[in-house]
Amino acid sequence: MSTTTIRVLLADDQALLRATFRILIDSCDDLTVVGEAADGAEALELARTTHPDLVLMDIRMPGTDGLAATTAICADPDLAATRVLILTTFETDEYVARALRAGASGFLGKDAGADELLDAIRTVAAGEALLSPVATRALVARFLATPEHGPQLAAPELLAELTDREREVMALAAEGKSNDTIAAELFVSPYTARTHVHRAMTKLGARDRAQLVVIAYQSGLVRATPPAP
Repeated sequence: MSTTTIRVLLADDQALLRATFRILIDSCDDLTVVGEAADGAEALELARTTHPDLVLMDIRMPGTDGLAATTAICADPDLAATRVLILTTFETDEYVARALRAGASGFLGKDAGADELLDAIRTVAAGEALLSPVATRALVARFLATPEHGPQLAAPELLAELTDREREVMALAAEGKSNDTIAAELFVSPYTARTHVHRAMTKLGARDRAQLVVIAYQSGLVRATPPAP
């Protein structure tokens, strides 16, 4: 049985880091690098010509930064199948939250190990979101609920189309909890938890779990709380 190869575009202003990522990614049978960009403008141009499955995007680059590039990529209908995984030095960076609002599917610290990076690429390319429970709770609580940033991804009244269980599962997902954790809390199987998450995504028009989290806060289903000191 053939395995689909995940096509990755690298966007980082550090050539050495890009080279390291390329060697690591190309060493895997199911992953391949289709291009390298040194800034956001080049990342957008290459994304439109190569149509990668995933863009590994540094947030801070000269000229057009990763945030602007992420916004443009996620807003392009021709790139609807392309996911963006943000690389950041600081997981609490406000720009990460803005990138999630713009449509990025998750973020990863630059101090992540090789296996963690490869797993993150596979997770996001599969349509899941990479949302660390510890980092994301504070991040989302502090920034995602601020009304002045980013478009409303779904009308609050659409929540009425969800079942009580779907709203419950969506709220737990918004806290950064995995399907396994949600399943344990609700005494259901991980498959059932995953099914509820995907049904909520479908009804609300969320492209992935990351957008579902944003919608949960924007709609008021989950209230932001001040981050712990």
